[in-house]
Amino acid sequence: MALNILTPKLNKDPLFLLIQSLTKSEKRNFKLYARRLQSGVDTMFISLFDVLSKLDNYEEEKVFKKIKGLTSVQLSNTKRHLYKQILISLRLLYAQKNIDIQVREQLDFARILYGKGMYLDSLKMLDKVKELALDHNRDILALEVLEFQKLIEERHITRSRSVKNKVEDLIDEAQRTSEVIASTCRLSNLKIKMHGWYIQIGHIKNDKDRLIVEEYFRSNLPVVNEANLGFFEKVYLYQSYVWYYFILLDFKQCLVYAKQWVQMFIKNPKFIAEDPALYMRGLAYTLTCSFNIKDKRTFEKHLGIFEQFENEFADKLDTLSMQLLFLYLSTARINRHFLLGTFKDGVKRVPIIEKQFKKFAPLLDVHRTMVFNYKIAYLYMNNGDYNKALDYLNVIINLEAGHLREDIQSYARIMQVVSHYEMGNMNLLPYLIKSNFRFLGKVKELNKLQKESLDFFNKIINIPDSEIKQAFKEFIKTLKNISHDPYEKRSFLYLDMLSWANEKMKKIK
Repeated sequence: MALNILTPKLNKDPLFLLIQSLTKSEKRNFKLYARRLQSGVDTMFISLFDVLSKLDNYEEEKVFKKIKGLTSVQLSNTKRHLYKQILISLRLLYAQKNIDIQVREQLDFARILYGKGMYLDSLKMLDKVKELALDHNRDILALEVLEFQKLIEERHITRSRSVKNKVEDLIDEAQRTSEVIASTCRLSNLKIKMHGWYIQIGHIKNDKDRLIVEEYFRSNLPVVNEANLGFFEKVYLYQSYVWYYFILLDFKQCLVYAKQWVQMFIKNPKFIAEDPALYMRGLAYTLTCSFNIKDKRTFEKHLGIFEQFENEFADKLDTLSMQLLFLYLSTARINRHFLLGTFKDGVKRVPIIEKQFKKFAPLLDVHRTMVFNYKIAYLYMNNGDYNKALDYLNVIINLEAGHLREDIQSYARIMQVVSHYEMGNMNLLPYLIKSNFRFLGKVKELNKLQKESLDFFNKIINIPDSEIKQAFKEFIKTLKNISHDPYEKRSFLYLDMLSWANEKMKKIK
């Protein structure tokens, strides 16, 4: 079963997607919450929840069929009401699990007390919530608390005025927090800029690109004293360097900063529970970089750390974090089979991945679908099951992805030709090669590996068997020359045509 993307209409209804994203405990919590609201007027939104919970796809015809007498106007209004009530129930559920929600809730309570004229009680509550915010590096929320405290001190005569330096300390604290926020903002801006650069441009392709990226990074890197930075400031700094070296194809240096990113969380474990997504991203880049440079020891170590995290936190994660856990860990486990050459064991894991993929499919985009199908196709190809590989390659080729990840689309087409060649479908090759030449002709960034591989297949279908061995020798020589180009090395990570050609060469008499 290839991993198919959902049709566009299935991704358009926000309420249906929200309900599909709920865990069993979240659904149970909502039903308990809804019962407290239930009245003769409100039973409609509960009925709608029950119907949508049981549907695989959102189809209004089925909703009208299940709920008799429901009109289009009623459905629209009930959907809005249900959407709001689900969000309220989730907020209540996670109020004690999410620091941000806790701080905002206490801040709201303090504002209510202040509005009732109980400004001294409001100040007491603000003191406690400020410590909570600062202890968890929620500096923006802490500054909001501090500004509210300053407002109360300015407008009312409080006991603080009689306490030595109390108000002055409050002012200094607000100034320091403002400086931390400004520094964090500059560093988060940098990491977003570098990420945006990668999305728009991708990896560097020549010396000119390298100079441009180096200058861009240097000109945007703020002057900081790393020793004085807080938790998130350091993580954002390391993230920026990860993206910088990732763009430069310097996976060794990228790995250095990815490991520092992960270590920040390991040294401050409370943040793992508070921001698991950021921690998992750091682990994902550590695994990707160690895989790219074939550092098995680092890869195995951090895969173990990731799996330990899964065992400890899997049942505590929200939907987004569960999705990331699936994406990153599944990718890492597939990469491990490539790293160790255990392709037979790898294909045994595919049914497990497919089952999990189906669970998260409504939330996954075309890009993720493409990457997973490619990884699995390459796994089957390395295991010698070319027919099975084609099932997954055809999903990529038939996707309406536009210019999204043209590199993967191009590699998939070359793998398609390789698979048919291995299966002996020589009569199909001329048509496929011609079709793929047309596709590659439209690709903006065609690399040497892609071009030379397609040229090679176009050549060998038109020469006698006696010349095949020489053609392979020339192809191998060409690939070796390409592999020494620092700007082409990433293409061999996606499709190692050199290893394939060497194996085929051994079998030619």
